Parts: sequence; C-alpha cells; structure tokens
Amino acid sequence: MQQNIKIENKHGEKLAGVLHETGSNEIVIVCHGFLCSKDKPIIMNLAVALENARISVFRFDFTGNGESEGSFQLANYYRETEDIRAVTEYFGSLNRKVTAILGHSKGGNIVLLYASIYDIDAVVNVSGPYYLDKGFDERFGENFMERIETDGFVDFTNKVGKIYRATKESLVELRNIKMRDTCLSIDKRCRVLTIHGASDTVVQLEDAREFDKVIQNHTLHVIKGANHGFTKHQAELASTVVSYIKGCLQLREKAIV
Repeated sequence: MQQNIKIENKHGEKLAGVLHETGSNEIVIVCHGFLCSKDKPIIMNLAVALENARISVFRFDFTGNGESEGSFQLANYYRETEDIRAVTEYFGSLNRKVTAILGHSKGGNIVLLYASIYDIDAVVNVSGPYYLDKGFDERFGENFMERIETDGFVDFTNKVGKIYRATKESLVELRNIKMRDTCLSIDKRCRVLTIHGASDTVVQLEDAREFDKVIQNHTLHVIKGANHGFTKHQAELASTVVSYIKGCLQLREKAIV
C-alpha cells in the first residue's frame, strides 16, 4: 500500500513523500539525487523492491525539489540532512524505527552526512561522489569564481534546458564540505554499503574506492558494466540493496534479543 504523506521540516516547509507500507515497524528512507525527485525510476524501483521484500519504505522530495515546498538551492547539503532528520522524527513520533537511509548520487552524500551527525543503524550510498569539487568548470564555465565574486551568482542549464542559479553562498557551502572528514565522523557501529557502477562516467569508480578507504564499517559493491543510473542493471542493484538491508535488520533483531 502506498500512501502520500507531507512532513513539515523545521523551517515550516512541507516535504512531499510516499510511504510504501508493509506493516513492518522498521522503515527505510530513500533519497534522490541532484535535480531529481522521489519519482525518479531508480528511486521508485528500489522502493518497490524493498516493499516486495516486506520492508516499509519512505521516499520523499528534498526542500525545493519535486513536490516539496521551499526554494531550490545548488548545495543545500545541511538543509537536506535536516530534511531527513524531520522525516526520522516524524516516524519516531509514531513509534516507528528508521533503520536505514539510502541515497543516490548527491543523495549518497546527504545520507553519509546524516550518519556523521546522527545515530543510524545502516546507510547505503549509491553512486555518491567523494570529490565534490570535480566538474565545476564544466558545469559553470571557466573563471566562474571570478564571475560569482562580481555578480554574486552564476547560472547553469540542465539537460532539458532549464536554468538554475547557484549563489556564492551555496558554492561556498559545497566547497567547504569534505567527504573525508564526514566519513571519519561516522560511528563505527553504523554499517555503510557503497554501490557503484564500474562504467559510471558521471562519478568515477575511484570515488567509491576512497569511501572504502576511510569509512570504518564499510562494504564496497561494484556492479560491472553499470552506469551512474544503473539503467541496464536495476535488478542487480535492487537485489544488492534488499540483501544488505535484510542482513542489517537481522543483525539488529539479534542484538535486541
């Protein structure tokens, strides 16, 4: 059963989400990537796969994305981390337990950032970048920092021609986030799985290997031939996620007993 739910964050903005209800007390939160939404095929497929495995899932739109309220910002890493916090607190108030959080691409960074600040049993990082400052010149053009110092912003266009504005503040936030420091702050009791496509041209496989070096309780799973969105490898991605989440839930049950 799928149920539309709106959850208010600490800024009074309504976050739009869909609960895939199976009756399990445990819930997995699934987070989308940059310029995406909860309805992106990769997010939908993972939610349905977990639902079919009798695990309840909540997928939602971050602030300023999809159907959620608020203004879109280029970075918003900490704001989106607090969006996840608002979701976990909402389900906690209903005596439900958020056991794992999963994020794709930029969402992978957000769930890791969350784990560096708050307690969470398990995290799944799908195709998240380790080097956040890569590709700036390609996205914003050469000498973009000089332009942003002059104008206070720089505009960029997505694949379908929509124009977005990146402010100086958002770029400063992005450049100040160091994934190495974030990963080293994750409690060793938190289990982290990184899944990466061997043929990913958006975020290189070397990024995944860097996560494997610095996260204490970490597993790296590389899917041969897969691209950034796992276009032709949705089944393997889903089975890997479901198997990992099931294993984490079983370990949690044993610890409770």
